Amino acid sequence: MIRILPLILFCFIVSDCSESSGSNKTPAPKKVNNSDFAFRSLSEGEKNLYTEEIRNFYNAKYASRGFNGSILVAKNGEILFEDYRGIYNFQTKEPITEHTPFHLASISKTFTAMTILKLWEQHRIALDDTLQKFFPKLPYRGITVKMLLDHRSGLPNYLYFMDTGWDKKKKATNWDVVNFMIEHQPRPMALPDRGYHYCNTNYVLLALIIEIITSQSFPQYMKDSVFAPLGLKDTYVFSIADTAKYIPTYSVRRPFPMDHLDCTYGDKNVYSTVRDLYMWDKALYEHTFLQKSTLDMAFTPYSNEHKTMHNYGLGWHLYFNTGDTIVYHNGKWHGTNTAFTRLVQDTATIIMLGNKLNNTIYHCREMGCIFTGRDDKNALEE
Repeated sequence: MIRILPLILFCFIVSDCSESSGSNKTPAPKKVNNSDFAFRSLSEGEKNLYTEEIRNFYNAKYASRGFNGSILVAKNGEILFEDYRGIYNFQTKEPITEHTPFHLASISKTFTAMTILKLWEQHRIALDDTLQKFFPKLPYRGITVKMLLDHRSGLPNYLYFMDTGWDKKKKATNWDVVNFMIEHQPRPMALPDRGYHYCNTNYVLLALIIEIITSQSFPQYMKDSVFAPLGLKDTYVFSIADTAKYIPTYSVRRPFPMDHLDCTYGDKNVYSTVRDLYMWDKALYEHTFLQKSTLDMAFTPYSNEHKTMHNYGLGWHLYFNTGDTIVYHNGKWHGTNTAFTRLVQDTATIIMLGNKLNNTIYHCREMGCIFTGRDDKNALEE
């Protein structure tokens, strides 16, 4: 049921907000049906009411506090509010616009995971395929593609072992990570499928698996087979070939220069805009990229060792709170802070991207009270 609250209740809510493991065996894909979902159109009154409350929240918590980035809020497939504020390139003073691509950091994992599932729908990969099918020399046994997707592989995180054992004068690629693991065999965090351990290595490997299956580079395949078909015109994958075009993000006062781990992709390095992510969100709701049954599988929790409202599916964080489900991913890398929050029961989406260190971006989901009618300040996973 769609919840429409009176203006007085909205004002009260926003004022309060401002102050304050599954089996590896998977079923065969079914025939895609792209006509099984339709958004309910919002009335002009609803749109005006929502937009006013979103603007009030944004102005109080972000616009008046030095926010540098972009924001878009949508409901029922319609944009209710967007804003572009501050500087994109601090050297040239280029301003942020609707076409300014931000490093998504770990939001990139949503594209990597859904592309793997697209290949699964096409019968080009099985989720119980092991690592050795793609990397015969990799000395970590018993790990499947699904365990990479849901972070149950137990693999060590390359952000740590490449930070101590790699020549930092050289920028590592995905294959460098694999070859380092083959040669040095860094100790795993856990045995396969024994628990949930969020690990960027999983998605570095998934990007390479996409390359092996498609015989294309990850940046090219994503451009040709994902971004372009979905109309994501300002979205691309940054790689070692793009180092000359690198634009640093910022801390409070200083830029973050490129380091030795800035050229790996799959776990990060998708660049995009809030408008393109809005279109990505719509494609997920409308099942124009993946069928509903596949997405249901992706949005199923697999990290069930501890009873909690937080969980992880296949490429997505999940948050369950008294009937409301939030499917989301945040990102953090250097001065990048990003949040992509999907309030499923309310078909509402909050997208916020920043390129100047600002951890309050992760609290933008608090404006979800405008749609849900409840104040919920429990933190989501960064």
